[in-house]
Amino acid sequence: MMKRTSIFILTLLVTTISRAQGPAAYVNPFIGASTSEGAAGIYHGLGKTFPGAATPFGMVQLSPNTITGGDNGSGYSYEHKTIEGFAFTQMSGIGWYGDLGNFLVMPTVGALQTAAGDQQHPKEGYRSTYAKQSEKASAGYYSVQLTEQPITAEMTAAPHSGIMRFTFPANGQSRIQIDLARRVGGTSTWQEVKVLNDSTIAGYMQCTPEGGGWGNGAGKGNYTVYFYAQFNKPLKKYGVWSADIPDGWSRKLEDVQSDRYQQQVAKASILPGVNEKAGKHLGFYTEFTTSDQEAVLMKAGISFVSVDGAKANLEAEIKDWNFDGVRQQTFDAWNKALGKMTVTGGTEEEKKVFYTALYHTMIDPRNFSDVDGKYIGGDGKIHATDKFSKRTIFSGWDVFRSQMPLQTIINPRVVNDMVNSLVTLADETGNHYLERWEFLNAYSGCMIGNPAVSVMTDAWTKGIRGFDINKGYTYAKNSVEKFGNGVKGYSTGGLSVSLTLEYAYFDWCVGKLAGALGKKEDEKKYIARGANYKNVFDKNKDWFRPRNDDGSWQTWPATGRMQQGYGTIESSPWQQGWFVPQDVPGMVTLMGGKEKVLADLDTFFTKMPENMMWNDYYNHANEPVHHVPFLFNRLGAPWLTQHWTREICARAYHNSVEGLVGNEDVGQMSAWYVLAASGLHPVCPGSPRYEITSPVFDSIHIALDPAYAKGKQFSISTRNNSPANRYIQRAWLNGKPYQHCYLNHANIAAGGTLVLEMGSQPAKNWGIQ
Repeated sequence: MMKRTSIFILTLLVTTISRAQGPAAYVNPFIGASTSEGAAGIYHGLGKTFPGAATPFGMVQLSPNTITGGDNGSGYSYEHKTIEGFAFTQMSGIGWYGDLGNFLVMPTVGALQTAAGDQQHPKEGYRSTYAKQSEKASAGYYSVQLTEQPITAEMTAAPHSGIMRFTFPANGQSRIQIDLARRVGGTSTWQEVKVLNDSTIAGYMQCTPEGGGWGNGAGKGNYTVYFYAQFNKPLKKYGVWSADIPDGWSRKLEDVQSDRYQQQVAKASILPGVNEKAGKHLGFYTEFTTSDQEAVLMKAGISFVSVDGAKANLEAEIKDWNFDGVRQQTFDAWNKALGKMTVTGGTEEEKKVFYTALYHTMIDPRNFSDVDGKYIGGDGKIHATDKFSKRTIFSGWDVFRSQMPLQTIINPRVVNDMVNSLVTLADETGNHYLERWEFLNAYSGCMIGNPAVSVMTDAWTKGIRGFDINKGYTYAKNSVEKFGNGVKGYSTGGLSVSLTLEYAYFDWCVGKLAGALGKKEDEKKYIARGANYKNVFDKNKDWFRPRNDDGSWQTWPATGRMQQGYGTIESSPWQQGWFVPQDVPGMVTLMGGKEKVLADLDTFFTKMPENMMWNDYYNHANEPVHHVPFLFNRLGAPWLTQHWTREICARAYHNSVEGLVGNEDVGQMSAWYVLAASGLHPVCPGSPRYEITSPVFDSIHIALDPAYAKGKQFSISTRNNSPANRYIQRAWLNGKPYQHCYLNHANIAAGGTLVLEMGSQPAKNWGIQ
């Protein structure tokens, strides 16, 4: 009896400690941290997240880097066996060569090496092998044991700064070295470093399209990262290395990775004792003697504005050398941020998946302003604002579907900031239209459509209105006029279907925004243009089909609507064709009626593979189909939405490195899970309607922002919920029977409770009103 009681007390104690740690204790930053094409079965790879330290929507992400680019945009992949260094900036879940990965810090011992070396021959550079089992990552913290020399590297982050702790072996030639040229997807093209005193260095790295980066230069990434770094061990033996990069050499990713370029870097001039240096390919090092297990710390602030901004950021956030104190503050910040959603029930694994997904939705859009509110605008000038936080990294085509709608509920201030940032960017550049994929002020043009128009319309519809609506509306109109279906009412060429359908939706968004603003003529005009999706539907083929410039249909392939890339982007016409969120009834009529559509969707879902990796049916690994499981609610069969969303949550998301079946895409993949697992998801952002589905958890409590909502909390509670009992039998909203399979945003903002009674069989009389 005593033994069983002791076990019970121990179990209770562990449970209590775990709960006391809060939701941040469930975060596993390794979920999705792989770019493996082999595991994904497609060149897009898997989640492409990074495992390093970050704060909610912070400027700094201190993370290990294992690769410089290609389609490995996060700079890290779990299966790689060496670490190149630890960078202060990262992107999450993207391809297209990636960018950032700046201010790469590496602890080393022995002779100084100026090139990283490659993964096959790490000893030829400062790159190091590492003990995979030693890697640890949690919310705001990362550590690893390097094995080239026995050095432990630890790091944690503050919003605009970070601190690193390196535990060295006994050695007379220990070192911290910083590669200032390093950049994911290419190189920074000009750097400057200056020693300010015996503990401090400062400088900057210019990153231009000529140095590759975002889209290997096609993304127009053009930014400067300023740094202000301090060491807790005096700078006594230090210096700079400088590689002579000839003026005629191209500096795109393929050039930087070439043997010729790397050999040039490897024979860089080493300049001991140099206090100040500017050049094309610089690094800085400081050497010292260490005793066994001696910890040496380095901390740095970064800024995209100035060295003074970087200094102010560091001094405001990390005032001393208390590494563990900063780590705790960051963990507490994550607990506060993640605590906006509290779940009960479900398994421990499901909670880890949920809170890690929620964590991944709070990496971007990141803060681009310094602590004093200053930021670099689209005109290259310094601006300052106390009305909003300037934000950046808007992966529009991805995030308008789930990520931004999630934030309208839990972080409306972030959405307000993002809309402000896009509007002021359009103003500052003089372009006067809204960027579709914004990266550090760059108009990258990545992907298609006018997603910022959707985000603005959705925000305004849901009462998020702290931005200049007159400019915003004008720029939204300019966007759809500049990028749209034109006078023909449809787009032609290789992306005819995808462009036509998505442009039609964004036209509808402008119409809805016009109606909300009392602009009746515009409302009529743009709502009508929202029906242009019909112009690429071929009734002879009973599906959407791309058109040529002369209006003729493009040749129908042998595989028909299942042909990947047939008038579509990253999809087939069958997958893209469901994207008519603004007019589901019209779409259903066009497709032959409800029963025919339901039969088609049944095939679409039942034929997807068990593991849900990239496929020709319901392809959850990519965004075009993310709304499709919720269409059943609109088709009078809500039990099928309930069934399939529970299947997707269980089969496409796991607590593992390969736990995301597709790219994280700056929060989109994770936001889908957070919403669906909570029992809500929109089909049509810009409309206040959310579809109700089967929650994974017994209860979900959502804390509301009093500046944007009347209520304090909205809760979804279940009875008899389990993996088998996934079907909603009855529902009550604030104590009253509720027969609808949807909620409006006003229901959530008012606060209250939705109670769902669950069962093992579909209740075909609920939710069809």
